[in-house]
Amino acid sequence: MEKRFYISTAIAYASAKPHIGNTYEIVLADAIARYKRLTGYDVYFQTGTDEHGQKIEEKAHAQNLEPQEYVDGVALEVRKIWDCMNTSYDKFVRTTNPNHKEVVSKIFKKLYDQGDIYKGKYEGLYCTPCESFFTESQLIDGKCPDCGREVKEASEEAYFLKLSNYSKQLEEYIESHPDFIKPESRKNEIVNNFIKPGLQDLCISRTSFKWGVPVSFDDKHVIYVWIDALSNYITFLGYDPEKEDSAEFTKYWPADVHLIGKDILRFHTIYWPIMLMALDLPMPKQIFGHPWVLFGEDKMSKSKGNIVYADDLVKEFGIDTVRYYLLHEIPYAQDGTFTYELLIERINSDLANILGNLVNRTISMSHKYFDGIVYEPTCVEEIDNELKTLVLETPAKVEEKMNELRVADAIDSIFDIFRRCNKYIDETMPWILAKDETKQDRLKTVLYNLLESIRSGAVLLQAFLPETAEEIFRQLNTENKYIDSINFSGMDAGIKLNEPKPLFNRINKEEKIEELLNRQ
Repeated sequence: MEKRFYISTAIAYASAKPHIGNTYEIVLADAIARYKRLTGYDVYFQTGTDEHGQKIEEKAHAQNLEPQEYVDGVALEVRKIWDCMNTSYDKFVRTTNPNHKEVVSKIFKKLYDQGDIYKGKYEGLYCTPCESFFTESQLIDGKCPDCGREVKEASEEAYFLKLSNYSKQLEEYIESHPDFIKPESRKNEIVNNFIKPGLQDLCISRTSFKWGVPVSFDDKHVIYVWIDALSNYITFLGYDPEKEDSAEFTKYWPADVHLIGKDILRFHTIYWPIMLMALDLPMPKQIFGHPWVLFGEDKMSKSKGNIVYADDLVKEFGIDTVRYYLLHEIPYAQDGTFTYELLIERINSDLANILGNLVNRTISMSHKYFDGIVYEPTCVEEIDNELKTLVLETPAKVEEKMNELRVADAIDSIFDIFRRCNKYIDETMPWILAKDETKQDRLKTVLYNLLESIRSGAVLLQAFLPETAEEIFRQLNTENKYIDSINFSGMDAGIKLNEPKPLFNRINKEEKIEELLNRQ
């Protein structure tokens, strides 16, 4: 049977251009999607924009724009950034899509008709930027616990989703499916802080603004973000509660991974599963709450003036450099840090030195000693087996790490090949072999082993640094790019390598940072 894999990101809120922290999620999802394709899966990768709500209505009016015009501009900006990071999404969705709105309306009506939604009144402390109500006890120093801004007292008629009806069922589901919420620390936080104390019913409609999907049977109300935004994961696959399931929905649902920021974890691990239970639909297999990217020690925010945008970084440093930093430097379960100093250090040490220098030296030696021709390895020594074994064992190590979504560790395993190659050069000393006429077969074998190890590493690297991998294949003059070609015989004897070209240039850290500061 064909292996299928559905991965989604959270949809970006279309209120402003996404910064590097938002961009981390799409790059992480892309690496997972590319890896799954490389290993033979039929992948469906969905991302997009969440385009309704009071905040967007207010921002549009402040710019004398209609809300639709405003979100059209932001959605385009989001898509440009996702594209500039070379992400391979299959579908970019927008919640202003007419079919999505129609199905959201039907979902709301179905839940209302079956008694899971009722009309009531909401009174509480409201944060406009977060579009959330809070109780007094949830505030931090009297302010919004999510963004730290002022809240105001608000009261309005609203429809509510009966979370309380499904609380026990949800808790039992989470406890009996240990991989449902990852990492483990996030699961404990959701169960202990939210579910065990008892779930309050969720406000799911609003009357204080108009920019949203109207409630079909009560036009004073618009459907609030949770049902509108969260249902994107099924509506764009063709789900409709009043129709037979579409071929695409049958093929890909349930999702294998919803990749989301830890700050919206409770929406995806409480509200969304309860909606699915109420609709009698299967649960996603896993919800992964990834950490944040901090600027130095701080969360990025406009008010602090410490926002960094991916497209600006790409202009300065290149796509794969930024991808490498995001994928390798952000830990699995703790917040990661971005600084220009750390980025430049990684470029110089990992990309320019370990990888770039290795590829350049090896291809240069092949040209210098054998005019760039690749020869069959005929003079094998014990030291070769150590390198060969490491290369052949790496795909399984990468697979294990990727199955756990430990992307940084997977990249480390690939770079172990390049580190071992550099050590192998020091051990075999090709420049000494080149001086001895009787050692030419040995030199050919050493260079073959290096070229084949580099090619194997590049095969795996395609998921993470696709442009770099492609450039390595070009220089090696090979089309053997598939995972099952990692068998230590993938470099064809007799081919001629292309001329070497540096993959990454070293950067003078002090000069570059001064240049960046002068431009601000």
